[in-house]
This record gives sequence, C-alpha cells and structure tokens, in this order.
Amino acid sequence: MLILNLTPLPSSFSVANCPLFIQKTQLLIPSNLSYSFSATETRKLKTFQLKAGFWESIKSGLIKNNTTQVVDPPNIDEEDEEPLPQEFVLVEKTEPDGTIEQIIFSSGGDIDVYDLQALCDKVGWPRRPLSKLAAALKNSYIVASLHSVRKSPGSEGNEQKRLIGMARATSDHAFNATIWDVLVDPGYQGQGLGKALVEKLIRALLQKDIGNITLFADSKVVDFYRNLGFEADPEGIKGMFWYPNY
Repeated sequence: MLILNLTPLPSSFSVANCPLFIQKTQLLIPSNLSYSFSATETRKLKTFQLKAGFWESIKSGLIKNNTTQVVDPPNIDEEDEEPLPQEFVLVEKTEPDGTIEQIIFSSGGDIDVYDLQALCDKVGWPRRPLSKLAAALKNSYIVASLHSVRKSPGSEGNEQKRLIGMARATSDHAFNATIWDVLVDPGYQGQGLGKALVEKLIRALLQKDIGNITLFADSKVVDFYRNLGFEADPEGIKGMFWYPNY
C-alpha cells in the first residue's frame, strides 16, 4: 500500500504495458491524502502544491526536440475550482512534412467502446465484452482520455483523431476513489503521457474533495507508480479479494 508524495516528480520514467488489475496485484494508497477538506484553506493549499510541479515535470518528460511544444492550459484563478469536464491540448508537435499532431487531454469521458477495445488489444489486455466496457465507462466517477489529432497541410476539416490513452476512477463521491485501467498506446509510451493521465486524474479527485485515493498495481508497474509518488501503506493494511469458485 502506497502513500502519494505531492512534491515535484522526476522527469525520467516509462509507461508500463500491463493492466492494473490482474491476479497478482498490490494495493497502493496515497495515505497522506487522507486529510479533511472541510477547511477551504486546506483544499487550496493541497491543490496548489500539486499544481506547482505539474507542468514543469510534464514538460521535461515530453519535450524531445525543438518541434515539440507543450501547450499550457488556460490560467485558473486559485479562488475557483477547476471545472469538470475539461479539455485542452497537452502537447503539439510539427513533423518535417508540416503535419501537426496534437495530444488532447479530456476528462469528459467521451470514449467510443470500439476504440477502447482496440487500444486494449494493442497493449495486450484480455478482451472484455463491449457491454461491460460501456457499463464500466458509464459508471466511472471520472474518465480521462488522450486523443491524437493529426492535421495535414491543406486538409482543413479532415483531421485524423485516434484514442491513444485512458484512465478512469470509481468513487463513493465523498471520501474514497480507486484508479483503474491506466493504459497508453505502445507507440506513445515513454513520453510522459501515462504520468500526465494519472496526475490529472489525482488533481480532479482532489478538487472534488476526495481524500483517499487507491489503485491496484501489478508487480511489473509498481515502480512506475512509485515514481509518481505512491508508497506502500506504512500501517501494513492488506487488501483482500474474493473470487468465485468455478
């Protein structure tokens, strides 16, 4: 079980290519987020601390050459909570042939289940029924996505949009939330996009006054979440699982 450290994150990391929830998993919890949000000042302080290092850490991981531009979202008054859902350009890159690719972050949950199934196939996840995928998206508290939008020179109005990343969270809408299904297209891994998804999801949950955030991580991706600030629960609480006997 892990604690989330809200100090600025290291710039070097890689996005693992494994599902969060399989038979051998470890419960990770950010126990230092278990504070009361009853005081407005406390909420603003925690939100500000998380915002402080976000864009610097993302920029350092995303910028690979001088054709890549990290686009800052609009400034938000610290007196106001960030509205949800939100959508903005996270990264913009110009290719040698003049094609512009934008990576667009959205927390609106507008994801086509067929696109999601195709993305799951790319990362090697077991196939799940489309009806259950649709139900999981519908019943999630927040669904964050990344889309690649490519614009070729002289092709106005003919954009190519493709789902390349997703993460979602379930919640009791009061105290607790659990992050599920963090995945990034293998062709876009190692660029900081998985990190951006998780950080933005945590920010959104904090702004909804959700103080206890957990996730289940396969042993192969525990280090990825440690680099995001998650640490094992110091109280040694163990997660328990019930599986049907058939």
